Amino acid sequence: MENEVLSLLEEAQGVLHGHFCLTSGLHSNIYFQCAKLYQYPEITGKLGKMLAEKLKDIEFDTIIAPAIGAVIIGYETARNAKKRNLFVERKDGIMQLRRGYTLSKGEKVVIIEDVITTAKTIKETIEAIKEYEVDVVAVGCIVDRTKGMSDYNIKSLMKIDPVVYDSENCPLCKEGIPIEKPGSREEKVKA
Repeated sequence: MENEVLSLLEEAQGVLHGHFCLTSGLHSNIYFQCAKLYQYPEITGKLGKMLAEKLKDIEFDTIIAPAIGAVIIGYETARNAKKRNLFVERKDGIMQLRRGYTLSKGEKVVIIEDVITTAKTIKETIEAIKEYEVDVVAVGCIVDRTKGMSDYNIKSLMKIDPVVYDSENCPLCKEGIPIEKPGSREEKVKA
């Protein structure tokens, strides 16, 4: 399955090589731009079906995806799993459940993300729904870059252990390789 997912990402030009500042602030020589997949509904539908299959042994009620990067894959996964689909979004820099969405106490939730590196967005998503006292039973994603360093029950389509660097110790910076930040967060790039 991982080879198929990587092939789909490469086919959609969603695997970038160079010098990147990840959403986490870490630097890497590889970047997964899953948004490129979303140009092709048949590919996105296939990945949603694959993620729903990964979740089939987990009892849950609702999928929640952080905007903007995971909204489409969250929807496709929910559609294939035949579950309710919500999303959280940033307002004033803070992830929030908005648009009249609500959750019930004890509701079983799966968070769907596109790429996870440090799980910072997962933490923010959990914080955004904390007041509802839900049960986050799993996290699903297309690409898991956590190197097993996450406390979450991650169900991924592809695990990869790319090299990442703190911005202060990045050899790509020291070599003077220009840095790109293709992610969606609006923060300054530390080079």
